[in-house]
Amino acid sequence: MAIDTQIDMKQAVNLSITTVVDNYTDVLLTSTENVKRATLVKDGKRKKPLLAEHGLSFLFEIVNGSERHVVMMDFGLSSIAAPNNVAVLELDLSEVETFVISHGHHDHIGAIKEILSSIPRPVDVVVHPDAFIETRLHKFPDGREVPIPSLRRDVVDTLGCPIVEIKSPMSLANGYAVTITGIPRVTDFEKGLPTAHYKLKGKLFKDDITDDQGLVFNVKGKGLVIVTGCGHSGIINTILHAQNITGVDEVYAVIGGFHLTGPFFEPIIDRTIEEMKRFSPKVIVPTHCTGWKAMVAFEKQFPDSFVLNSVGTKIVL
Repeated sequence: MAIDTQIDMKQAVNLSITTVVDNYTDVLLTSTENVKRATLVKDGKRKKPLLAEHGLSFLFEIVNGSERHVVMMDFGLSSIAAPNNVAVLELDLSEVETFVISHGHHDHIGAIKEILSSIPRPVDVVVHPDAFIETRLHKFPDGREVPIPSLRRDVVDTLGCPIVEIKSPMSLANGYAVTITGIPRVTDFEKGLPTAHYKLKGKLFKDDITDDQGLVFNVKGKGLVIVTGCGHSGIINTILHAQNITGVDEVYAVIGGFHLTGPFFEPIIDRTIEEMKRFSPKVIVPTHCTGWKAMVAFEKQFPDSFVLNSVGTKIVL
């Protein structure tokens, strides 16, 4: 599905993506030329441990000559992991010029108060308006209803950071990043989260998680770097939309949650991998809600591209 207006992106010479929060930590993973693992020791002393949890948070550094931009996406699940890991990794959040929320679920907004209150000046928070749906829940086939803690507008308002609501792609970082927003659901197998619902005026509605969004970058001489939160729209749908909004076909890296875990999604792992082969990404970094079975399958099918992520890992492109 083509869009009426494409966004003319600037090409970054260098892009680094630091994992502030993810589901997995392993301090013994080996660094490579493009994958830098967090160190255990500084000045002869062991550092505090990095914390993993069922959540996600990335920090992006975009460089082109003397021009440099820093963007952060998501805040993890708890109020503890992201601030702890920021301190251990010695990340300077005063450099962040934009915060992006991939969607309003609790595992992506946990430390929003702690992070936003720690920065020295107000910084824009870019979010889809549907992220503020407060009555989200899982409704299971047996009738159980389990609330999904969600983003609250009043919480962000009290932190003094301007809320920038978007329903379509938006250019960030002086044109070096674009949000992947309003993702069309065009594949025939990526059906979304079937248990997701919300309530409005006492009535129950299916929640298509329309606030789901990611980020795309264009690295000079390589191509698109596509980053998702949970990928609720479907990772293939997300890639297709990133190509459409940028007008760039070459996909160099796909990083983030692919949401292929559990009985609803494991049946589409093989189809997702077959579709991913069409793009032939040189770097594949599944994270967070991708699921162990899917990660093993991706590593098997893309042995030269697959990167096992962990908290503190920096992907350097």
